[in-house]
Amino acid sequence: MVELRPLEASDKEQFIKDNQEAFNYGALEEFGMRDNHFEEDGQIISRETIETSISEGKAYRIVVDGKNAGGAVISTEGSKGNLDLLFVSPKIHSKGVGYAAWCEIEKLHPEVTVWETVTPYFEKRNIHFYVNRCGFHIVEFFNSHHPDPNDPDSGHEMDEQFPDGMFRFEKRIERKQDFEK
Repeated sequence: MVELRPLEASDKEQFIKDNQEAFNYGALEEFGMRDNHFEEDGQIISRETIETSISEGKAYRIVVDGKNAGGAVISTEGSKGNLDLLFVSPKIHSKGVGYAAWCEIEKLHPEVTVWETVTPYFEKRNIHFYVNRCGFHIVEFFNSHHPDPNDPDSGHEMDEQFPDGMFRFEKRIERKQDFEK
């Protein structure tokens, strides 16, 4: 049984560490020790990035059988939602926890009909997860020749951290009431 619990202030530090561990695992799995995609001090995602995401969104702990198993940070505005972070402990990958957590997020926000997220080009597990499991579509490829139009300064940073680029995903949800109109 997977549930989402709002992140408690007392758990914020461990949430950040768990997030970094999960993201580092994916990078090290893909690149080994030769990875050069780290934001800071051996972290693929910086503390600042995570803290900003938490402060600007809604953070949840993914809990399985009463134990922390990962986390998510989302933001919503009307019918649009953004999945800023979603991570599951590498110890329980491929057990359906991430997908179950995603389904819970969708249930929490039935008003959202368009979800967006991004992931680095090299994160094959993420690409599989978002496209094949959760029903997202790749709609844009950010790279040095096409930086994120919402963050035009990201082009230089992307060249350094993600030289191969980032995919933007989108999931459009058609609700039953949409067909009744």
